[in-house]
Amino acid sequence: MDWAALRGIALFAELDESALKRIAALATEFDASAGQVLAERGQPGAGLLVIETGEITVEFPDGRLNEYGPGEFFGEVSLLTDEPRTARVRSRSAVRGIAISRSEFFELLDQEPRIAVAMLPVIARRLANAN
Repeated sequence: MDWAALRGIALFAELDESALKRIAALATEFDASAGQVLAERGQPGAGLLVIETGEITVEFPDGRLNEYGPGEFFGEVSLLTDEPRTARVRSRSAVRGIAISRSEFFELLDQEPRIAVAMLPVIARRLANAN
């Protein structure tokens, strides 16, 4: 993965070149076609997924839908709490993204705690909207 492309993702935008290169080395790129299920409710979370291009829909059991696009991420709840996935995530369009496994994510946070700080406002907003 090209580390320079990571600078366009809000979660990583404030990191220096060295940190971006570490993320690029850890991340796995993925592609999904429209309608593909990327995460299933109740399944164990394996890591954090960040959308580079395309759009996804997060389908909650109560019928609520959240839509996310480029630069946004999902999987943080099961990643941070080791709880099963709380919603189904489906691609609305063709999606390109990166995945960072749980163990690599925590290794990365040890080296770059600014990533956790960048995630906090998004997670807080999502929790507030859930209630």
